[in-house]
Amino acid sequence: MEENQPKTGKTAFTYGLLTGGIGIIFAIMLFSMDLHYERGIGVQGVQIAILAAGVVLGVLQFKKANSDFLSISESLKVGAGVALIAGILGILWFFIFSNFMEPEYMDKMYEIGKQQAMADNPKLTSEQIDQGIEMQKKFAWMSYPIILIFNIIIGLIVGLITGLIIKKQKPED
Repeated sequence: MEENQPKTGKTAFTYGLLTGGIGIIFAIMLFSMDLHYERGIGVQGVQIAILAAGVVLGVLQFKKANSDFLSISESLKVGAGVALIAGILGILWFFIFSNFMEPEYMDKMYEIGKQQAMADNPKLTSEQIDQGIEMQKKFAWMSYPIILIFNIIIGLIVGLITGLIIKKQKPED
């Protein structure tokens, strides 16, 4: 008789919501400290660490719910699912933030980018940099699917590593 198996989707959804929520709390914290324009390696590292921790916890919870058994494919499914749900929540937050809470956010980011480009490339004229920014604005919508793809790749990598470390196959009958 088949026993009731846990679903990878349910675990991924639960831990994806949790991970996305923590990511949003981190973004709100940055906003409240006026650090939301900071895109340094420290901020990005914390964001990746939040995602990786959510994936690892999701995989561990799935293994626990699955009578302490875990296959690599289950680990990959949970990892990608957690990352997808967290990424969707992050995109929804960014959409709300950049359109309603701080509508001038993207313009300020472009200005920060312009100043950085001028400092890094003194040979470029202001007009050349402005042309580059206008091109970026035309393709800004592409950042949403790129964020999702990047999240899923991280989820797959962390899920694979976690699965390789803690996998335990069910004995064949």
